[in-house]
Amino acid sequence: MKALEIYKLLPKTNCKKCGHPTCLAFAMKLATGKVEVEACPDLDSGTKALLGGATRPPVRLVEVGVGERSVAVGEEFVLFRHEKTFYHPPGIMVQVSDTWPEERVRSIVETVRERVVHRVGMDLVLTGVAVRDESGSPDRFAETVALAGGGSALPLVLIASDPVSHEAALAVAGHYQPLVHAATEENWQDIVALAKRYGCPLAVRAADPAGLAVIARECADAGVSDLMLDPAPRSLRDYIAAATEIRRGAIGRTEPALGYPIFLDTTPLGETDAALAAGILKYAGIIVVPPLPSASVEAALTLRQNIYTDPQKPIQVTPGLYPVNEPGRGAPVLLTVNFSLTYFTLLGYLEASRIPSYLFVVDTEGLSVLTAVAGGKLTETLVADSLRNFRAPELVNHRLLIIPGYAAPLSGKIEDATGWKVMVGPRDAAELAGYLEKEWVV
Repeated sequence: MKALEIYKLLPKTNCKKCGHPTCLAFAMKLATGKVEVEACPDLDSGTKALLGGATRPPVRLVEVGVGERSVAVGEEFVLFRHEKTFYHPPGIMVQVSDTWPEERVRSIVETVRERVVHRVGMDLVLTGVAVRDESGSPDRFAETVALAGGGSALPLVLIASDPVSHEAALAVAGHYQPLVHAATEENWQDIVALAKRYGCPLAVRAADPAGLAVIARECADAGVSDLMLDPAPRSLRDYIAAATEIRRGAIGRTEPALGYPIFLDTTPLGETDAALAAGILKYAGIIVVPPLPSASVEAALTLRQNIYTDPQKPIQVTPGLYPVNEPGRGAPVLLTVNFSLTYFTLLGYLEASRIPSYLFVVDTEGLSVLTAVAGGKLTETLVADSLRNFRAPELVNHRLLIIPGYAAPLSGKIEDATGWKVMVGPRDAAELAGYLEKEWVV
């Protein structure tokens, strides 16, 4: 609902209790999700109900697991991330089977729990474990769930078609809110009863979005509102088409029963890397994958981090003067920007070179060097003020500043503004060590 439509429903008062000067301002905040409708005490219950349905997130927030490693998915507002941003990264759940040896199950669970990818100052991890019932034995399924930690350490997905198997597994893990997969047209009543008893989120499965909407409505009416939608794709093409239709229906509010996160099981599709990438790019909330090689883990976690970074707010580091390799007073000072990827790339090359230096990071609002120069965010005034504020003259006994190759057009202006002599470094960070060994002489 747009701000003007909301405004027409609001009382025309200056309500200080809401913290807004006029109802038009409140309507604009309500339309953009910055305040909740309950913040206005002057609204009657009918209007609150109407506006609440129109302004709440079109995709419901669903949480799987408990504790620090739990994952919240959904609560998304847009079809394309450049319109606003995507908020809740998908959970990547590594599959184990209840037919596998105990040692293999334990090994995979341990890998999921301990695997960390360090990138641009962040620790990226896999989310949890999906236990698949392939033995047909409820007891064996429950034992494997217990081997996977029962949900106490990592979020779990329980994948079984037989309600009896689910009942056995939930007796072990139900208190840790695993995702129960899946309610279908044939078994939804029994599965819903179990999910409701244990307070667990539930995935519903059907061959098309229309069928998903029908089952989702039935499950919600039966008392389970934390739902996920599995469109049961037969190919990557099927998944992308179904996921797009589901998301359009939710964002456009044309089918409220599609307003839930999407579940993607990549295992039947083959092409695991491509399917995982498709899920990350196209709206999946939980993605089940077979055990992955290290390169695939790093690629997937990197892609997920990139897609779920606000495109209007790049990842930034704090501006400052950072010592690298224990520099002394004769160490070079290298100018860079506070775009995290730039900073950590430079830091990696400098640390590997073992050359003592200072990394001089200025605030370009998270923009890269080339973008900051073109957009006027990297200026001679900023450099001069930052040198003074970070007390660079007190740390070194020279007045030489190395700037990135892409900032070369600013070299003369920086010299005039700072009184420091400027040296233009390479454009490629990989060439920095060689440049310093050859050019840096104080």
